[in-house]
Amino acid sequence: MTVTDAVPPALVELAERCGVATSYTDARGVRQDITARTLRAVLAAMGVRAGDDDDESGTTAREALEENRLRPWRRVLPPTIVARRGASARCAVHVPRGATVTLSAHLEDSAAPLDVELPDTPAESMEVDGVLVDRVELDLPASLPLGWHRLVAVVSDPSAPGSRTVESTLLVAPQSIPVPADLTRRRAAGLAAQIYQVRSEQSWGVGDLADLADLAGWAGRDLGADFVLVNPMHAGEPFPPVEPSPYLPTTRRFASPLYLRPEQIPEYTALADEDRRRIDDLARSQHPHNSRDTIDRDSSWSAKLDALRMVFSAPLSDDRAREFDAFVVEQEPGLHRFATWCALAAEAGPDWSRWPEDLRDPDSDAVARYAHDHAEEVRFHQWLQWQVAQQRAGAQRAALSAGMRLGILHDLAVGVHPTGADAWALHRSLARGVTVGAPPDAYNQLGQDWSQPPLRPDALAEDGYRPFRDIVRAALRDSGGIRIDHVLGLFRLWWIPSGLAPTEGTYVRYDHEAMIGVLALEASRAGAVVVGEDLGTVAPGVREELSERGVMGTSVMWFEQEDGRPTPPEDYRRLCMASVTTHDLPPTAGYVDLVHVDVREELGQLTGDAEQERLDAAAEIRSYTEAVRQRGLLEGDSPEDLVVALHAFLSAAPSLLYAVSVADLAGDRRPVNMPGTSEEYPNWRVPLTDSRGAVVSVEGLRDSGLAGRVWGAVAR
Repeated sequence: MTVTDAVPPALVELAERCGVATSYTDARGVRQDITARTLRAVLAAMGVRAGDDDDESGTTAREALEENRLRPWRRVLPPTIVARRGASARCAVHVPRGATVTLSAHLEDSAAPLDVELPDTPAESMEVDGVLVDRVELDLPASLPLGWHRLVAVVSDPSAPGSRTVESTLLVAPQSIPVPADLTRRRAAGLAAQIYQVRSEQSWGVGDLADLADLAGWAGRDLGADFVLVNPMHAGEPFPPVEPSPYLPTTRRFASPLYLRPEQIPEYTALADEDRRRIDDLARSQHPHNSRDTIDRDSSWSAKLDALRMVFSAPLSDDRAREFDAFVVEQEPGLHRFATWCALAAEAGPDWSRWPEDLRDPDSDAVARYAHDHAEEVRFHQWLQWQVAQQRAGAQRAALSAGMRLGILHDLAVGVHPTGADAWALHRSLARGVTVGAPPDAYNQLGQDWSQPPLRPDALAEDGYRPFRDIVRAALRDSGGIRIDHVLGLFRLWWIPSGLAPTEGTYVRYDHEAMIGVLALEASRAGAVVVGEDLGTVAPGVREELSERGVMGTSVMWFEQEDGRPTPPEDYRRLCMASVTTHDLPPTAGYVDLVHVDVREELGQLTGDAEQERLDAAAEIRSYTEAVRQRGLLEGDSPEDLVVALHAFLSAAPSLLYAVSVADLAGDRRPVNMPGTSEEYPNWRVPLTDSRGAVVSVEGLRDSGLAGRVWGAVAR
């Protein structure tokens, strides 16, 4: 049965005009049609009402379709215009017949606007709401500089008194993100770490920014590593309990103070002796957690909150006070809004949808009054963000001082918690009644629901892509680059209507030219590399487009196969980050021992026969073992020998970046995350351990013989 047999034609056309897929090709290459129920639910989440399942005539869908056709004709300028530097960009200007329009480009770094000439001849005309409207095709000059500009139109209509001014965001982005020149001469090899796992003797039970600085210093000096890629460090709940997943934050713009080391804040030394002793006692209360088998974020964060409030009470020097004030100004208005949410969450709970009605709107007078009445608490949460920014900058300085060429690479999550800070602050930009996930594939046969509300493509355009820009800027701050989780989301995201299974979602298309344009401009200005996690079901042409724009791809060895055989590493992409494994798979020692099959069977995630799954997985391991043996890379028969050989195998890849999991350096076997689970498995809560399951600290990692062997294989 085809889509048009099951879905009214008007609904099909409406969905396609709104960027909602009516069918897709799954991971097996089979076309899957989308039901009318899913299409209507997804359209409703975008603010488009298109009837219900009982309305088979499609009348409501036809009305919505007509409204969609007229929308651009009712506005003079599109909300956002995106151009590439050196190339002319075309946009449509809609002018009521008889009216005159004066256009000018207001450049980001110039007070003097540039006049833009509008052609006299319309490309098309249409009667809209009783008025004849002309569409004029405007070609913007290719000489426009890079930047965030504005296109301003002043419309004078004889039929209406006075004039009106409308404007669009005009984004001019580079053709591509430059690759640092030294990477083209010599690739960069580095570590990939879930930093909360990497604990030292002085940690408060959770790996922190001080541990990251130590890890980067060791890796740079002793190993010759060029970067450390870390998990998303976005902020979670401001008070316990804390969501364990770094990929389900409350905000993507601000960082988690859980990663602070209180004793390294300058004002700690200015405290009275008694207060310092109290903080030291709090630290010692958490030190025993460093050797435990479960990461207890709640205990750590409770202790750190008490310590941080004491440090906050210490007066700032004049220079430090000016620095703090400058940070607050630089981060506004988003920082004040986030800090206000933190203060409100302490009193009313982190789920803003349960707050009193007048506090659910961040722009309400009630919220403004609350922030005024609780100014000191708001200031505390602003101060926390300042401290995180400083310690993040310190980790980057430590990495570069140790000889790293890139330093810290930060990870950007796909989305945010549905009831968290960004869901409140960006409530007009997020789709409601849907979540983001992924359709079924070989490794997640039931599909995935990530429980995150997606940004609406139409709202992004209306906002000039500023919400996305702010998120990217935050990730690029004091870093050598970013990894974008599920970079395919720049093109399309899998939207799942509330109450339906992941298999009943559909793809929603985004303006990838705009999304990549934002990314290219901000990364170029930061001098940073950008890595896109382009795994899973990839639409045709996506990888090619990303590569053309300078976004590196991701090649995980286990996913690089041809006809059931390992792809020769020499055939890997050059513009990508290669790695043996990833955080969504077990560490290499566990993978070769089929831990991924065992755990999925225990969790009921396998849709086929478990024994056949195990046989297929064992055959896969044999094929890789044979491949490394044929190259003379396997020097023994132990699992450690195979781990070393696989890293040596991958070292032949021409990829500009090579990431080695810290878990592989330790000999860890347990997955840190099992996709498709929440409480069924202790996701994001298992510490770094060795092959025997003993906890490994930063200090222990330095002394690990396996770490030296694995890195030696990479370096060769």
